[in-house]
Amino acid sequence: MEYLKRYIENEIETALDTSGVVVIAGPKFCGKTETSKKYAKSQYTLDTKKKIELVNSNPESILIGENPRLIDEWQNVPDLWNVAKSEVDNRQNKFGQFIFTGSSTPAEMDDIYHSGAGRIVTIYMRPMSLFESKESKGLISLKELFNGKEKVFAINEHYLLQDTAFYICRGGWPLSLVDDRNRALKITENYYSTLFNFENSHNKKFRNKKPEIFRMILRSYARNISTEARKKTILNDINMHDERNLDPETFDDYIEALKDLFIIKDIESWNPNFRSKTIIVSSPTRHFVDTSIAAGALNISPDDLINDPETFGFFFEDFAVKELSIYGQALEGELRHFRDGNGLECDAVLHLKSGDYGLIEIKLGGDSLINYGASKLKLLKEKIKENNQKMPSFCMILTACGDAYTREDGIHVVPINMLKA
Repeated sequence: MEYLKRYIENEIETALDTSGVVVIAGPKFCGKTETSKKYAKSQYTLDTKKKIELVNSNPESILIGENPRLIDEWQNVPDLWNVAKSEVDNRQNKFGQFIFTGSSTPAEMDDIYHSGAGRIVTIYMRPMSLFESKESKGLISLKELFNGKEKVFAINEHYLLQDTAFYICRGGWPLSLVDDRNRALKITENYYSTLFNFENSHNKKFRNKKPEIFRMILRSYARNISTEARKKTILNDINMHDERNLDPETFDDYIEALKDLFIIKDIESWNPNFRSKTIIVSSPTRHFVDTSIAAGALNISPDDLINDPETFGFFFEDFAVKELSIYGQALEGELRHFRDGNGLECDAVLHLKSGDYGLIEIKLGGDSLINYGASKLKLLKEKIKENNQKMPSFCMILTACGDAYTREDGIHVVPINMLKA
């Protein structure tokens, strides 16, 4: 298959020039190894019990080879973190020595004795965005909007709501990028079905966990996707729908495992410096690293989304958050959400290191939803102005289809398949 360029490559190149060890973390099958191979001059994969046992007995030996040396699935031997740090020190902190890739956090976190500050940098990798998979036309650039572009306009020909529904269910997994849509969906379905096969796992953190409990929790997470559902709400939902008395301690343990596997990725709240009488709700919104996992958890197809606009709306918001997170990371930004005690909210706030930010409402499309999103954006802008805070660089309504244009009130309407960093 053709290798497709990833936004994360710029981060990797910078990290190799400024750090001894670059750790690339992310979910299984998101493309970590293939992207890392572009920079590695030698490689070793810790994918069998025998290899892991050998390296555990002599971890220094695995680091011998031409640099940058790629160690794939490094988390199976957590002490490699310490050994690599010492090796970098011995080489007088020479940059670009090792690339570590991992699809989970190490089981024995206590075996990591130091932070790695100054020597080890970690980069988070998500599945592919539509622009990376060449399925976004990329006519609207977030970078240009931050730089002051005042108007956008583009006709979105040959793109339907059904296309967005398909991309949601297929996901951004490199192996699923095939021309046959039915085959692509089947590849993603197969990915989900094997997601929790830990019988032969080398990581004891997951080996004894039950796949049915993982799937049960993910079903509830998917039913509460793109909401601020609290832990108690999700737990009650599990026990109601699955008729299982899951206790809070077990729930917490499995939630941490899902985070360690990079499967769920909640979005934290944005807290602008409003006057103290304004209550800012700090609950995170519940999201997946890729919406196709939520679709797999509930066995939802593209046709199901088309026939259920309410569910489609929640799933589209999760999908848009994934896309915006990838583009935001490329701009060295961070994605948050906002809601105050009076119910005023904004689905996504993209905040850059410079302090510039953009306000983004996420709607399927159609005049009524777009107008509703615009009304919320204008109310939030007024509140920001009243509090003498820095104004947003832009306001946008991100839609599932339709044309790109700028409204008379200055709010940009942009379909998901026209966006890029």
